[in-house]
Amino acid sequence: MDILIDIILKAGRSAVELSLFVLLPVMVVMLSLMRLLEARGILDRLVARIAPLLRPFGLNGLGVFAALQINFVSFAAPMATLSMMDQRGTSDRHIAATLAMVFAMSQANAAFPMMTMGLHFGTTLVFSLLGGLTAAAATYYLFGRQLSAEEAVVDETLHHPSAESAKGVLDVINRAGAEAFKIAVGAIPMLVLSLVVVTALRVSGGIDLLTVLLSPVLRLLAIDPVLILPTLTKYLAGGTAMMGVMDDMRRSGQVSVELLNASAGFLISPFDIPGVAVLISAGKRIAAVWKPAALGACVGIALRTVGHILLG
Repeated sequence: MDILIDIILKAGRSAVELSLFVLLPVMVVMLSLMRLLEARGILDRLVARIAPLLRPFGLNGLGVFAALQINFVSFAAPMATLSMMDQRGTSDRHIAATLAMVFAMSQANAAFPMMTMGLHFGTTLVFSLLGGLTAAAATYYLFGRQLSAEEAVVDETLHHPSAESAKGVLDVINRAGAEAFKIAVGAIPMLVLSLVVVTALRVSGGIDLLTVLLSPVLRLLAIDPVLILPTLTKYLAGGTAMMGVMDDMRRSGQVSVELLNASAGFLISPFDIPGVAVLISAGKRIAAVWKPAALGACVGIALRTVGHILLG
């Protein structure tokens, strides 16, 4: 019992430190910047210029907004855009392409804090865009080609507050700060639980046993067995939980900066059980196309993985 209490207290301390002293400051700054650009209309103009270039990949203007949200806000931010696509009559085929793109891209709530661990954000962002566009195209032209392409006249703009005055700017910053605080505090329960489970598995020898069983196969594939733990955590508990485990492993020297960057292609994305569950809850039509979107996402994540391995 004493061992369990000690594990819980250490996991709680690590989770709170990571959430409040790493995740919160990074997300406050990035969300404030994104929301100010949005309120000033800069993002609207950017989307208007980029959208025509991305239509061949199966994306419309709202799809571009979703890409910006996943890369610069958080994994849950595209939910609002996906919900709008569901309600405004966007075709199932475009929805599937957009969902695949979101699944395959890097999530900001993990990528930004992991910069403090040595993650190369520029490389991550480039391969996030390449992987997302590949996933969208693969879904639109291959896995989702049987889906309906009929759609109504779609309003491809997001309605958001303006910041034309000092008070408007302050309001936007305050809202962004509150949003960042909600993300950081909301991550604590999952971080605590995942760190407790991970630590318990370590103490009980479960991780060592799994490593011994999988090591021969992993070594044949030139994969470092040390990645078993963060990979298992990521796909079962989500990107934020993986970030907590990776932070602990970086502090203990188990994972190098090179290995962190080489593994970013398949570890940093919302394509995991919690991430998929959250995103497809945006609407009935979103949930209906998750299977072709998931197949397209696998193609995009595979591209990201190869890119990170080569340049990581």
